[in-house]
Amino acid sequence: MLEVEGLKMHFPIRAGVFGGVVGHVHAVDGVSFDVGEGETVGLVGESGCGKTTVGRSVLRLLKPTAGRIRLEGEDITHLGNRALRSHRRRMQIIFQDPFSSLDPRMKARDIVGELLDVRGVARGAERDERVEALFERVGLRRDQLSNYPHEFSGGQRQRLGIARALSLNPRLIVCDEPVSALDVSIQAQVINLLMDLKRELSLSYLFIAHDLAVVEHISDRVAVMYLGRIVEFARAKDLFENPQHPYTESLLAAVPSTDPGRRQRRRLLQGDVPSPINRPSGCHFHPRCPYATEQCREEDPQLKPVAEGHLAACHLR
Repeated sequence: MLEVEGLKMHFPIRAGVFGGVVGHVHAVDGVSFDVGEGETVGLVGESGCGKTTVGRSVLRLLKPTAGRIRLEGEDITHLGNRALRSHRRRMQIIFQDPFSSLDPRMKARDIVGELLDVRGVARGAERDERVEALFERVGLRRDQLSNYPHEFSGGQRQRLGIARALSLNPRLIVCDEPVSALDVSIQAQVINLLMDLKRELSLSYLFIAHDLAVVEHISDRVAVMYLGRIVEFARAKDLFENPQHPYTESLLAAVPSTDPGRRQRRRLLQGDVPSPINRPSGCHFHPRCPYATEQCREEDPQLKPVAEGHLAACHLR
């Protein structure tokens, strides 16, 4: 469904009277992964590691600095806005904040039906029928069609955002931390809804989150990002039971678990994330890694197979 190869997104830093470029923020620095048809790939990491930038670049909301993006085999990396129009129906996004992503001046029926109007997919009675069907599919009532966003609860607003994303029958949906702003009990409902929709509609998800418990529950495979790069990529079960990168070990060590199999001693992560402007030499994780060697400080490790279907970027594996 989706292939990303060597994706880079560098933002220029401008200073001075004439706004000259004095440096770059390396938000995404050579990311490669794929999402299969009907598959959910989780993308996890600390805040600021570049997860959201990857999602927006995949949708071409941002123009990549380098790399290649293929959607169902078609290269969309360098397409202009007009050429992208025919591809945008196949990919949508669910935003993190369900309130700020909805127009407060529009009624719910118009929020969900807006894309149908813009694309000319359905009008009049047909449009209304499709909007009502979408409301029912995501668990909203028909008598809420005329409500404004502030009249919905947080969970209902996110369901409204999901209905909007489904309106054009997309094949790929980027879920940008869709439950992080919700209460825990509501998170479970929204996650179950997303899983049901995936099975019913054969959807593919790129699921961006920092909550590892949520990612483990919903994902088929998981990619772990650190400072703009993927450092580990594996099937969810393999990654959570047998992490191969020290950074992944540290992330899992911070997650409370009642599973006796996970009560093994792991080193907690020390220090702060380095600046994406002045990145460390060699392995970007070596200043915080308890196992770092001289090779780690000098050589940049490549993402390579360490087991069947399991990739890690570490000199020690």
